[in-house]
Amino acid sequence: MASKKKNSKITNINSGFTPDRIGVLIFAVLLVYMIISIVQYLNAKHVVGYEVMEGSLSQNNTYTAIALRDEEVVSNDTAGSVYYFATEDRRVAKGDLVYIVDESDSLSDLSSLTGDASAVALTEDDYSELKEDIEDFTSTFNKNTFGSVYDFKSSISGTLSKLVNTSYLNNIGELSSSTHNFIYKNAPSSGIVLYSQDGYEDLTLQDMTSDLFDQSQYEKTTFSSSEVVTADSPVYKLATDEDWSIVIQVPDKETADYLLEKEYINIKFLKNQVTAWGQVSTYTNSAGEIFVEFSFTNSMITFATDRFLSIELITENETGLKIPNTSIIEKNFYVIPSDLVNETAEGNTVVHRKTFLEDGSQSSEEVIVSVHSQVDDNYYIDQDAIASGDVLLYPSTNAEFTVSEVASLTGVYNINKGYADFKQIEVLYNNDEYSIVKSNTEYGLNVYDFIALDATSVTDDELIYK
Repeated sequence: MASKKKNSKITNINSGFTPDRIGVLIFAVLLVYMIISIVQYLNAKHVVGYEVMEGSLSQNNTYTAIALRDEEVVSNDTAGSVYYFATEDRRVAKGDLVYIVDESDSLSDLSSLTGDASAVALTEDDYSELKEDIEDFTSTFNKNTFGSVYDFKSSISGTLSKLVNTSYLNNIGELSSSTHNFIYKNAPSSGIVLYSQDGYEDLTLQDMTSDLFDQSQYEKTTFSSSEVVTADSPVYKLATDEDWSIVIQVPDKETADYLLEKEYINIKFLKNQVTAWGQVSTYTNSAGEIFVEFSFTNSMITFATDRFLSIELITENETGLKIPNTSIIEKNFYVIPSDLVNETAEGNTVVHRKTFLEDGSQSSEEVIVSVHSQVDDNYYIDQDAIASGDVLLYPSTNAEFTVSEVASLTGVYNINKGYADFKQIEVLYNNDEYSIVKSNTEYGLNVYDFIALDATSVTDDELIYK
């Protein structure tokens, strides 16, 4: 009899993870992490950062200046034709011949002196003088002030007339004194001869207005040889003092104060690139217009014929940390005595605030605070840590101090650590776009720090993504 065999069912149980399952698990964890990160990123505020670097600001220091001199207008006391013999923008001594008045107008026929006016020849020195005048004009010509061409034309005509008249002067004694009446006019005092008048002769710093700088409205009368003048008419002027000054208009009080603090400024005259140190003074007129004067004790003769001068102020560029003005913000802080602040063993900065227990007894609590600046014996503390009216206790005496005083600091938001941290700054200089701030201050910025480009886009301690 055959025996029956029982079939036994064997089940294999795998109690461990296969490599495939481990890979799936890791992928799932990473997927969840990525999804959470993306959601956080989308919900977080994104702030444009700016890396703080050392730099300097180039200042726009080019101005148009008005020249002020001691100028004495000389009038003619006798009617007649005037002929000039002194060279313009050259010094004459008291008693030197400046011009002749021809009462009978006999010099209108210049050939009566030489037989042929065209025979008058210019010397090498005469040509050199004319060449110098032309070179000066061409080096400073500005097409925006084309009126200077007419001034140049009058100046050259005056120089030529003077040169020709000087030649005739050598022969003037040949004319009969009974027929011709010449009156010699000498300088009443020493000074620089100028053959023009513009109404600016008596100006001082206190007379300045912005209208005086409008060259389109500027008018100058040039005196020329052979013109017939009446008695008491102005015929020339003398710049009598080597001391002189120039005046510019500045846009704001900050600029004026900055220059005034320097006391002396090195001025470059763009006409000939000459530099000179000028002593600074300022004036604000009744209209609120601000003017700065630079006074000199030499070089007046070089610019004696110029009323308007293009100049550049040579000042030291401020250097430090260069940051955008959009990064700068004013923030309020509570001001408390520094004696109220302690540092714990863990390195936290704390104050002790007065509290009361449930049974009504007095106690105190430690409050962690952030110190942003120290002025004298006071600390500037964040307003989110303590509040107005809080009573703080001095650690050594338990004497009480009530928080109340508020003051503001200028600063930026440092975002190095992924959150907005206010840092105080000290602005050295600024223009319309950037500021130069002092580096390595105790509570301020350092080179390579990252700050919020737009300070209004963040708030204190806010988590941010750059």
